[in-house]
Amino acid sequence: MQFASIRIITSDVDRLAEFYERVTGVAPLRPAPIFAQFDTDGGTIAIASSQTVAMLGEAAPQPASNASVIVEFLVDDVDTEFERLRSGLTDVVLEPTTMPWGNRSVMFRDPDGNLVNLFTRPAA
Repeated sequence: MQFASIRIITSDVDRLAEFYERVTGVAPLRPAPIFAQFDTDGGTIAIASSQTVAMLGEAAPQPASNASVIVEFLVDDVDTEFERLRSGLTDVVLEPTTMPWGNRSVMFRDPDGNLVNLFTRPAA
C-alpha cells in the first residue's frame, strides 16, 4: 500500500488552491475547475469541490468542518516561512514555538479553518 494524498473538500476550490500554492510554493495541477492537486516531495494535497463527493449523499464530507486533522509540512526554517506567509494569514493559532519534544512549529488555519502546521525537527 502506498499513501497517495490527502483531499480537502471545500466550497471554494480557487480560494483554497491559491492559499496552498502560497504555502507550498508549488503550482497546482488543475485538470478541472472543481479540483486542484499539489504534488510535493512528501505527498500530494488535493483540493476538491463538494461536487466531487456528492454521490456519497449524507455521508459526504462537509466543507470547512474539520476539527480533527492537521495538515503538516516539514520545512527548513519555521521562522523564515512564517515571515514569508504572515501577511496573508488571518488566523495564527501558534506563533513560532519550540515544542517540548524539540520540533519548532508554527500553526495557522487555512481559509476553510483547517489547521496547518509548519515544523522543523531539532538538529541532530
